Amino acid sequence: MRTPVVSADSHIVEPPECYRDYIDPAYRDRAPYLTDDGKGGDAYVIEGYKRPLEIGLMSAAGIPDEVMPKVAPHRRFHAMHRSGWDPTTRVADQRRDGVDAEIIYASVGMVLCNLKDPLYKDACFKAYNRWLQGYCEAAPKNLFGLGQTAVLSVDSAIEDFRRIKEAGFVGVMMPGRPIHEDYDHPDYDALWECATDLDLPLCFHILTSRESAAVLTEYRGHKLNSFMKLIRGIQDMIGLFVLGGVFERHPKLKLVGAEGDAGWLPHFMHRMNRAADRHGHGKRGPVLPRPPSEYIRENVWLTFQDDWEAFACAHRMNSKRLLWANDFPHSDSTWPWSQEMLERYTQGVPQEVRDQAMGLNCIELFNLPIPVSQTH
Repeated sequence: MRTPVVSADSHIVEPPECYRDYIDPAYRDRAPYLTDDGKGGDAYVIEGYKRPLEIGLMSAAGIPDEVMPKVAPHRRFHAMHRSGWDPTTRVADQRRDGVDAEIIYASVGMVLCNLKDPLYKDACFKAYNRWLQGYCEAAPKNLFGLGQTAVLSVDSAIEDFRRIKEAGFVGVMMPGRPIHEDYDHPDYDALWECATDLDLPLCFHILTSRESAAVLTEYRGHKLNSFMKLIRGIQDMIGLFVLGGVFERHPKLKLVGAEGDAGWLPHFMHRMNRAADRHGHGKRGPVLPRPPSEYIRENVWLTFQDDWEAFACAHRMNSKRLLWANDFPHSDSTWPWSQEMLERYTQGVPQEVRDQAMGLNCIELFNLPIPVSQTH
């Protein structure tokens, strides 16, 4: 018997029918669609984007480092990992990587978070949720989806949250930027109350806000420098909720920062504490009644793949808020070598911390119906 391994951040790669067949008929002529990218691969054409979205890197897991730049970007949809869109093959790929279950995020849906037309975005997300429900129901013990919402308004988002819960999803994949104000505005308190009542974690993935998506095209020097900026979107979201008093007002609210790593968190907590101590006092007193780090320790979960520092400094944060993930089938995925990597990275790490990060924390966070001890 062993503790189950759960990837807290895995993905599907939306097939053409996801939007074409499941979108509101009023938007069918505008649904995202696949086209030849002119470079030997396929790409999604999305209304509102100047260039088609290349999809090769969305399914580059397992391609060796030295050949990935030549092979991964230029791939046909049906030449990619079949389990990215066909659930009947997913469990086999999970077991190849020593994984028992996955939390499922969108791929194209990450980009759709930044659409400027709110009603079009809403139609795309509702189509995705309909398709994803069927995908996850094909393997209900192994696949746990996150529904998407466009947050058209607080009232509409509350209805989305209720539909997401009714559909069997375990959390909400949130756009990094709302349409109205920002998430720390008191107008959103009713939505956070709903999330708490329904026990739906708010899941913010990298590249789902305009600022974080811009790093792909706006960077200094070598293009790899854009990779270094990806975690900023997660850090900004944590700062927004903490310093905006959202967690003070809603102490049971759960926020997940996905694919932003975690080894940086001890310094981030220290720096936010220092900012609050030195610069966080005004006419009405301190900005928060408690140190910011306390809210982070209680209300924030972080996913990471090959961040060995997350294990090395787990004792300096709340180890029950660490979530390991394999990011399958994306280009940053550790699949199918995850267990070998984890064996190296967890040398000297207490077994309790290892078990927590690799599965137990995720099971508790999302209330997954997975026995705490099982075998393949």
